[in-house]
Amino acid sequence: MAELHELTALEQWEELQAGSVSPVELATHYLDRIDRLNPELGAFVTVTREAALEHAEEVTNAVPRTAPLWGLPFGDKDLWLRAGVPAGFGSRLMAGYVPDTSDEIVETLDAAGGVSLGKTNAPEFGLPAYTESLAAPPARNPWSTDLGSGGSSGGAAVAVSAGLLPFAPGSDGGGSIRIPAAACGLVGLKPTRGLVPAGSGIDSLAGLVVDGPLARTVADAALLLDGMIARVHGAIDHHYTLRAPDDDDGPLLGAAIRGEGRFQLGVMTTSAWDDAYEITLDPAALAALDEAVLAFDALGHGIEQTALEHDETYAPAFRTIWQAGAARIPAEGDRLDLLEPLTHWLVLRGRELSARQLSEALSALTAYERSLIRQLSGFDAVLTPAMAMTPRPLGWFDHEDGERNFAQQVQYTPFTSMLNVSGLPAIVLPVSQTDDGLPMGVQLIGRPGGEATLLALARQLERRIRWDRRHPPVW
Repeated sequence: MAELHELTALEQWEELQAGSVSPVELATHYLDRIDRLNPELGAFVTVTREAALEHAEEVTNAVPRTAPLWGLPFGDKDLWLRAGVPAGFGSRLMAGYVPDTSDEIVETLDAAGGVSLGKTNAPEFGLPAYTESLAAPPARNPWSTDLGSGGSSGGAAVAVSAGLLPFAPGSDGGGSIRIPAAACGLVGLKPTRGLVPAGSGIDSLAGLVVDGPLARTVADAALLLDGMIARVHGAIDHHYTLRAPDDDDGPLLGAAIRGEGRFQLGVMTTSAWDDAYEITLDPAALAALDEAVLAFDALGHGIEQTALEHDETYAPAFRTIWQAGAARIPAEGDRLDLLEPLTHWLVLRGRELSARQLSEALSALTAYERSLIRQLSGFDAVLTPAMAMTPRPLGWFDHEDGERNFAQQVQYTPFTSMLNVSGLPAIVLPVSQTDDGLPMGVQLIGRPGGEATLLALARQLERRIRWDRRHPPVW
């Protein structure tokens, strides 16, 4: 008989519904795995065993079984507030900070019947594409622990990949769900801006940061995304007049399970960074893309090569927004010295920006959003490599030279940030392994509100490749 963590999240939910396992028993199983494996992996920075078991008991007795995530464990990203639990933000600056209120996304997951087991590792204020802060041990890749997990949802990805959680929520402002998903052999979905009310992106600078799921299977990702959307009487409870297009077809899990339809796919290896940086694709990245193209072609989808138009405004505008976002970090005077060198550099550069520079950058990115949507509008979805490189070794990114660090991040992950700028949905899927056994994946970009199409395509690819049957050595 399979151990509980070997079941998919959906299978675990079915076991919970049938009464074959209780929320307390399931939480205990995962907490015991965390106790055993987390010291080596660095997936969690805080484990709340007592609170988790108490909440699992509350879910059993007080939350309707119809709740979309009833009894399923998850972890809060350490950039989110949960009342009474330390919120470190991956930074020495925030040591000892314990909030007395919770973020809306945390409350949403609780209301959906989920059971938080603690806080997952994140880099300092979620800024880099790797999870190696000075405030906590690095989040190590379960496929090879001398490699990084990506970021900023790096701890979440490690936890799911290593079987410490059935799935995990994350946030994505430039690829922070999709990068660690790709590095750790997972499904990672960045929703359309405005789809998830508690993490819509509409209230973030340039609309970049949205919340979404990391999971081992396509259906598990859809299950968690439905819980994060938290429909009320079948409708999305939008908080703003601006919202994602919605086909009002109900939960997305159905599209992920059925995996139906034939679509027109674009395939491209160009990115928004090509005019500013030398982007070189590793042969393993191209091999994964080729494998996905062959699979989709065999499934009967239309395939057409495409490429992005040149654009010299994107790179400087995105850099400006990255720096401006760091300017708001609450560090003044001597407390700036508590920040890591990269964050310190970003804060100072951000605070040097003028209102005119910020306004021009925002205008440039808005124009790019319209341009990218237009360029991709002829396809139901567009396929790219997930990453340009294989998962990076721990310590590979330059922690001192901000300019070099930024270039390294762009060259590692050139295909992700343009989708935060445009607000388009995108899903990363594991496809193949390198000769060293490392996971490599692809990214599917959808139309605005095109999550159902992405999930249907993803499920078709998953059925053909059967990546979900592979596990890392620590499993």
